[in-house]
Amino acid sequence: MGIELSLADVPLGPFEGSLVTVYSAKSKGANLHVSRQCGQLRTSEVRTADVPLETAMLRRLCSRCAAWGVWGRPGTGLGMFLGALGGTGLLYQLQSYVEPDEDERWTDREAREAAELLRTEQDVDPDDDEEEAEGGISRREAREDAEELRGLIFAHWRGAGRSLHRAQAVLVHFPWLEEWAKPSLTVKTRYLETLRSQAARFVDPEELVVAAAATALPVPELPHADPAFAVLGGNSRVSRALVDLWHRWQSAAERPWEGPGTRAYLSYEIVRGIRSNRKGYDEARAEAARLIASWDEQARTAATLADRAHRCRLTAQIPEAPEATPQHGSRDFLDGLDTWTLGALLTWTVDADWGSGVLTLEVPDLVAERLLSPVSSLPCSPAAVAADLPEPDRSPQRRPGIVRPGVFDDTPVFDRRPVTLDHIRALRTLGPGADELYLVFSASGGAEVLPLDTIEQRLANGWLGVLIAGARDLPGSVLGLQELEQSPEPEAREARLPGRGQGVHDANFGEGLGLAEGTRRTLRQTYGTEDRDLNLRLLALARGAHDLRSLDAGRPGGLPVAVWHGLLTEDRLSLAPFRQPGSDRWRSGSGLPLGPLAAVQLYTTNASPLIEGKGHSPLCRHAHERAVVAGDDLLTVADLMARTDFDWCSKCGGYAMRRLSDTQLSYYRAAHQLHGMKGRLDGGSGIPDTEISTVIARLDELAAWHADDEAEWCGSDSWQWQDTIRELRRRVASSHAVTVLGEPAS
Repeated sequence: MGIELSLADVPLGPFEGSLVTVYSAKSKGANLHVSRQCGQLRTSEVRTADVPLETAMLRRLCSRCAAWGVWGRPGTGLGMFLGALGGTGLLYQLQSYVEPDEDERWTDREAREAAELLRTEQDVDPDDDEEEAEGGISRREAREDAEELRGLIFAHWRGAGRSLHRAQAVLVHFPWLEEWAKPSLTVKTRYLETLRSQAARFVDPEELVVAAAATALPVPELPHADPAFAVLGGNSRVSRALVDLWHRWQSAAERPWEGPGTRAYLSYEIVRGIRSNRKGYDEARAEAARLIASWDEQARTAATLADRAHRCRLTAQIPEAPEATPQHGSRDFLDGLDTWTLGALLTWTVDADWGSGVLTLEVPDLVAERLLSPVSSLPCSPAAVAADLPEPDRSPQRRPGIVRPGVFDDTPVFDRRPVTLDHIRALRTLGPGADELYLVFSASGGAEVLPLDTIEQRLANGWLGVLIAGARDLPGSVLGLQELEQSPEPEAREARLPGRGQGVHDANFGEGLGLAEGTRRTLRQTYGTEDRDLNLRLLALARGAHDLRSLDAGRPGGLPVAVWHGLLTEDRLSLAPFRQPGSDRWRSGSGLPLGPLAAVQLYTTNASPLIEGKGHSPLCRHAHERAVVAGDDLLTVADLMARTDFDWCSKCGGYAMRRLSDTQLSYYRAAHQLHGMKGRLDGGSGIPDTEISTVIARLDELAAWHADDEAEWCGSDSWQWQDTIRELRRRVASSHAVTVLGEPAS
């Protein structure tokens, strides 16, 4: 019998006393809830409180919240600990697969009889429905029932192994739970061994060895010129058919419980597509059957000659189950193993650490060769003989990778512990919705914004640092999430570039190039309230990266496309104010300095004229990931002005620009206004007397413009800017107001 467990029974370890937020009705003895939306909280007057995490508090939790409640912020140590206990976590796993299921029970005798029936009647025609077995049912029905029971036992063995694996994998991260969980693990291990012994009855070890011998046989000389196969066609078709028959036979040999009788049916494969009444059909099939029988005999001879007494000791690592996807869901961690390998595990496993997925097998030499071969679905290696070493210290204080307060964002920053690879693995295991980006700090790199994969890669190379915050940890009060949701769209959506909307003097000119529009773009391209909140947090964190290519961790997925549209824009800067003056009235510039715009970043897939292929924007549909990746090229606006040898895509323009900061956007607007004034004077139209004072006042405002960060406004740029304004002020003051070219205004 299993041991009944509740959340209140769990030792809280270093998390005892941590503050958690709970909700309840106002009555004194009301149950506590971890969510305001809990269906058992049936009152409109809800009281909220932060209380210490203690056993007494856990006993007051409602049953639904205790079993399925979502605690704390994702990605924090406390949140991962409580999340690992509830739902289908540790408490559920410790109480599952501890005894036969009430709805799917069978006795040991039934399992033994089913195995004997399948083994003695392997070669019986499955369509034979005339003879009756005991109980008045046909042999076919008896065999189908036995096969169904075999599948059920195998499914329960796999499920019990998966459950034990998950339970022990959680305990690795919380070692103070090991002693408490030991009785339950003992019950689970005992039941798993019972299932293994029952499943092993359906596997014939001799057939496993024969199958291993079959896969080790070299390709024999095939009778391509045998007249019996003339019905198949020319020599090339006969050759292909025989080679295909050989591979099918080897593949069938790896399914040990199908038996030689099933392999004999492969003889029909060679005449597939040929009418059965055609001359030569029977001869070809009969010769194929003789070939299959000879191959079976070769495999059995090889298995007989092999040394069975000597056993090889192997260590096997069960492959990790791939991550669940919306299309395919989650897979069992044994799903990738073929039936022969599962049979080998059932038959020759002598020791198992299901938590780490490491099994120890003692197998015959032929089986060892098969498991160690490159085609094996189970990674294996010869078990090393361990030297007599002192038992390692497994106390919690000596385990740097356990999850406890101080690693993730649940303590003050000055108390943070260095993050390790084990912590990252715990975060991936216990927090599947972990943030993509983290603000980290190290003595070597200072504060950086890095993807989780990059942090993992750096840790593997010896990096020492701490996690400061993930995207979900950013304070919403600074991000202004509620205000953003309620803010209306700008009135002039087209007032971005010269020639659009109301022109350069409009308050919304260039709005589409700035950070505010990037935030709105991310919101428009995100569906779902939770996703919108997370994407805005990711956007805010990603804007702190100096080079957006550092956000690529070399793994598909990464930041959502909506976030990339918030970071980048495919709109173009109008660089006319910054070109040098020339004789071409339409392309002549004002020679203004680039100033803060010089360092604006541009990302493209190819900026080199020496490399074949056009440059595309990372957001272009012709690009690789619809995101900036490490292999992209980084330019600046200054580079764009200095070169003319780019080969850009005609659809996307060739690059995406990092959105302008408030200072850069302010200067961009000021430069265009100054350029517009200069253009009017250069065109000869002059400035009417009634506007001269207004123009001079505006020039004074532009002269007072300065960058918030003086580092963005170097001395030479400032002098050039002021010289241009002084020259325009002089020309305005000395010009005669003209309404018609050459005729003074009255």
